[in-house]
Amino acid sequence: MPSWITACAEEEPVDILRMQAIEKNAEALGVSTRQMMESAGRALAETALRQSPKQVLILSGKGNNGGDGFVAARHLARHTDCCCIYISGDRKGDSAANLLALNACGISLHEVSCKEDVYARSHLFASADLILDCLLGTGAGGDLREPIASCVALANESPAYILAADLPTPGISADAILAFHRSKGVATNVADIGIPIEAECFLGPGDLLTIPKKPENAHKGYGGKVLVVGGGPYQGAPYLAGLAALRAGADIVFVASPHTLDCPDLIHIPLSGMIIGEEESGQLIRAAGEADVVVIGPGLGTESHDVILRVAAAAQRAVIDADALRLPLPKGGETIYTPHAGEFARAFEGELSGDPEKDAVVVRDACPESASILLKGRTDIISDGRRVRFNRTGVQAMTVGGTGDLLAGVVAALLCRMPTFEAAAVAAYATGRAGEEAAREIGDGLIASDLLLFIAQILYGD
Repeated sequence: MPSWITACAEEEPVDILRMQAIEKNAEALGVSTRQMMESAGRALAETALRQSPKQVLILSGKGNNGGDGFVAARHLARHTDCCCIYISGDRKGDSAANLLALNACGISLHEVSCKEDVYARSHLFASADLILDCLLGTGAGGDLREPIASCVALANESPAYILAADLPTPGISADAILAFHRSKGVATNVADIGIPIEAECFLGPGDLLTIPKKPENAHKGYGGKVLVVGGGPYQGAPYLAGLAALRAGADIVFVASPHTLDCPDLIHIPLSGMIIGEEESGQLIRAAGEADVVVIGPGLGTESHDVILRVAAAAQRAVIDADALRLPLPKGGETIYTPHAGEFARAFEGELSGDPEKDAVVVRDACPESASILLKGRTDIISDGRRVRFNRTGVQAMTVGGTGDLLAGVVAALLCRMPTFEAAAVAAYATGRAGEEAAREIGDGLIASDLLLFIAQILYGD
C-alpha cells in the first residue's frame, strides 16, 4: 500500500455517521457486511477470553450490534460456557443469519420481550463472570425501553466484568469497550475488522450518507439561496454553475452576470456593460450578504478582481472558482477554493509534482483558515488544512468545457447545508459519478449540461 494512503488515514475518533460512511465505502471496495460482522464478533470473543471467564452471558439487541454478539457467542462456545439473552423482534440481513447459525451451535438461547422475561432469567446475570453488552452500540438513541432497560439494570447489579461492543448501551457500567475499526470516542481498545484504509482516504458512496436531507415540512428556501457571480468573456459558465446548484439541492439560485441567457429556472440579476465593473459593486455586495452561498468566478475573466474581492468579503460562505483564483485571494466567511493545477499554482504559489503523496501535503499546507481546497485533477485532492481526502471518480469525456462550472455549483449547493470540507469532498465524488453515468449513456460526445440530471440522481437517488 502506498505510504501516502496510510499517512492520510484518520487517527482521531469518528462519529457514528462517519463510521457508517466508511463501512459503506468498504462494501463498495468488496468487503461485505457479513465479513465485517464476523471479524467484529471474533475480535469481541478473543478480547473476552483474555479475562479467562468461566461463564459468559451475551446480551444481544435487534441490530447489527446484536449480530456481533451472536458471532462472539459462536466463537466463545468453543472455549467456555456461555449463554445468550436476545431481544425479541424481527431481524434482517447479517444479524438474522448469525442468529440462525447460533441456533445450530447448542448454545443456551433466551428470547426476551418484556421486563418479566428478563427478571425470570436474573440467575444468568448473577452467575456470569463476564457479560458482553451487544444491545445497542452505535444504534443507541433516546430513553431505554423494556426489555433493554431491565437488561442494563441486572447487568449493573451483577459482579461480572462487562465488555461493551463498539459503544456501551446508555446507562450500563462497562469495564471495557472494544470499538471496531475506529474509536467512537470512548473505547478502551480498537479491533481491526478488515476495513481497507482506502475506505477512509478515498471518497465513495458512503460519503453520500453525510448529506443532510430536507425534512418533510421543509419550506421554500430551506435548501439554500445561492448567488453566482460571473460571466463577461464567457457567457454560459455562470448559468451552468447555477443549474448545477439547483440540481444539487439549492432551492433558489440567482445569477449576476452582464449577459442574459434564457434559463427560467434561474433568477437573473442584470448588470450593465460587458464585464463586471466597479459600478456593480454595491449591488453585488448587498446580494452576497443576502445569499447563503456565493459562487464567484465562472466565466468572469481577469478584469473584475478588485470588485469580487469585496463581494467575497461580504459572503457568509463562498466558492471561489476559475478566474477568481488569483492573488490577492478572495475570501468569504467560510470558503471553498476549486482550482485545477494551473490555477492552484497561480492562486496559492504552490508547486505541484503530480505525486499524490507530495501534492496532498502541498494542498493541506496551503489551506487558509476556515477554508477548504478542492484540487481538481486525475485524482482530486480535498483538504481543510487538517484532513485530506482523495477522489478518483470521473472519466476522460469530462474534459469538455463547463464541467468545472458544474462542480462549482454542486459545491455551492452542498455548502448551504454542510461544512466546507464535507461539501467539497461530496461534490467532487458526485460530479465525477455523474460524469461516469453520462459518459456511459452518451460517450465522448457528452456536453457539460448532460451531467445535470445525473447529479441529482447520484446525490439523492435511492
